[in-house]
Amino acid sequence: MIGHELGGRYEIITRIGGGGMALVYKAQDILLNRNVAVKILRQQFVHDEEFIRRFRREAQSAAALSHPNVVSIYDVGQEDDTHYIVMEYVEGNNLNEMIKERAPLQADEAVRIAIQICDALDHAHHNQIIHRDIKPHNILIGKNGRVKVTDFGIARAVTSSTITQTGSVVGSVHYFSPEHAKGVVTGEKSDLYSLGIVLYQMVTGKLPFLGESPISVALKHLQESFAEPRALNPYIPQSVENIILRAMRKNPNERYSSATEMLSDLETALQPERLTEPKITFGNPDFDETRVMPAIRGSIADKLAASAVASKTEPVEIAQISAKSDEDSDKDDRWNSDGLGEPRKKRWVKPVVTVLVTFLVIALVYWGAMKVLSWFDIKEVDVPYVVNMTETEARTTLEQAGLKVEEPSIYTDKEDVAKDIVYEQSKPNQRVKVGSFIKLYVSKGPKLETVSDYKGKSYEDSYNALVSLGVAEENIEKQEVFSDETPGIILEQTPASGEQYDPKTAKFSFTVSQGKETFPMPKLLDLTEKQAIALLKSKDLKINEADIVREPSYKPEGTVIAQYPFDPQAPVSAGEAITLTVSSGLPQEALEYTFNIVISPAVAGKTSEIRITYTDARGENIEWGKRKIKDTQTFPVKVVLSPNTEASVTIYRDKQFTDTFSKTYEDVKSGADGAPETVPGTEMPPADQPAQTEESPTDGNTTTTNEQPAKPEDEQPADQTAEQ
Repeated sequence: MIGHELGGRYEIITRIGGGGMALVYKAQDILLNRNVAVKILRQQFVHDEEFIRRFRREAQSAAALSHPNVVSIYDVGQEDDTHYIVMEYVEGNNLNEMIKERAPLQADEAVRIAIQICDALDHAHHNQIIHRDIKPHNILIGKNGRVKVTDFGIARAVTSSTITQTGSVVGSVHYFSPEHAKGVVTGEKSDLYSLGIVLYQMVTGKLPFLGESPISVALKHLQESFAEPRALNPYIPQSVENIILRAMRKNPNERYSSATEMLSDLETALQPERLTEPKITFGNPDFDETRVMPAIRGSIADKLAASAVASKTEPVEIAQISAKSDEDSDKDDRWNSDGLGEPRKKRWVKPVVTVLVTFLVIALVYWGAMKVLSWFDIKEVDVPYVVNMTETEARTTLEQAGLKVEEPSIYTDKEDVAKDIVYEQSKPNQRVKVGSFIKLYVSKGPKLETVSDYKGKSYEDSYNALVSLGVAEENIEKQEVFSDETPGIILEQTPASGEQYDPKTAKFSFTVSQGKETFPMPKLLDLTEKQAIALLKSKDLKINEADIVREPSYKPEGTVIAQYPFDPQAPVSAGEAITLTVSSGLPQEALEYTFNIVISPAVAGKTSEIRITYTDARGENIEWGKRKIKDTQTFPVKVVLSPNTEASVTIYRDKQFTDTFSKTYEDVKSGADGAPETVPGTEMPPADQPAQTEESPTDGNTTTTNEQPAKPEDEQPADQTAEQ
């Protein structure tokens, strides 16, 4: 069964448990990629139609339960003669193992576990499902401490034809309720009685009733009292003992009325005010306790046997009761008056003769059988152990031993076994007849996948697909290159499409496009149209001169005022098309005005450095230029104004702020007086000092007048242009 895919979906991994009716395996749900527990019925039950029908009905009922403390049932199915139930897989131990290792448990831990069990029972009872087999073996404790109750409804599926073949009831007799032991219909309170015994065992480490046989334990449930928990463990709070005493009352009417009531009592049991509460008392002695049972007659035994079958009691108990009943009947017959006159010594003759004749016949039959078998005696050989051999080696070894290989061998994908290696065989370590057939189970190696064609596909999607197939993330390499393909598209792959690979060991390498090679977009603003076109062509960028947009602007005519669609420094690839917007001159509403500023040196006859800046519609603090003067000169400064703005000119002399002159758009539009602005000097030269004629230090021209206009910036020689 190991390695088999049950129902084409559940791959059996390993066996994790089993009982009288079923075996439990850990399996992998291939569809949902999760671990599950699969319970498979033993083969002796598969032909009992009533059992199958009731088994399915009960499994469906248990599947209707949805609770965090109930093991979920995912699926019920059948494959050929295999009937199975797929359940939630709980990683951890069962409560029975915990009790064996650590009992007695601390009261708070035992109560916490009991609360979760009771909560699960409360949910089941509200859904009209009675467990009937609450015991530590059926309580799973996950690694996170979560309690899970399992095996809901399975015991109810046992029929009269199967009860004699399973010992599952024997393991449960210590947790039977009195009414269960009597064979009457059990209900919700039977589950609470069993939960009381489980809680008793957790806090004391012992069972309340022990006996030499199942029937003796069952009778103790009916007739005898048990040692109170605090007598065995004085550290148990009185409130917890009270819960156990009430849950284990033999009279169902004196137990908790429901799991809800018991759950409420458990949740408050460890509150400080309840730890030392008075011991619980009951008005009447528990029924059936210390009752003297009459001798069981034959007819009574039959009824008790019938009740035991109805309640799923172990067949050994019925046999014992029946045997006692026959014994009692024999005793009654010996005291019958009809037999007093017969000689007792002759009664042994007939049985002895019968026994002797029987033994003689058996001996003759055995002698004859052995004589016949000796005629057909075939030599026997030990079956060689061929697991971990190659298939070829295994076949050779078996043939040399005089055995044959049963065809065909079974080939299965095995992740942990190399290809062509035998991982299992039939009849290992046995002695068989020469010529017997041996079945071989051979590994096909790990399950291989076929490499898909990832070229032209998204790297991200391909990466996720490989990881979902089991390929390790570190085994997927990515190399990015420039190309004309969209960024993120796979250009090359290794291994190639169509090859086979093992997801756990395969390594993939992808060459991925990162798009076209890019470089920073040059800044074209404030360049002339010709300069911008020349720069674009040098960068292998496209420019269609017919598509150049021309717009009025306060920038000089022919100056680039916008570039599209890439801003300066934005990444751009060679061959991209660029659109320019070029100034076509001043807008119609723009006004031009010239400030005529008469400036004298600071000290007449001495050189002063003049620096002029202006602010207008074209910008702020624009440098007009610098001049060195020794005489008074006129400086024409042309400005441009836009509606609702103001233009200003600022004068600096010898690096010191001297004066500012301004005009508004409305002043210029109204034709206001444009008289020269004057910046006088601070000192006058002596009266007898003649006017001087000297070569200008800045332009080489000779100044012969005191008020020679200075050339504006755009009219000066190249070596006198203002510093921008």
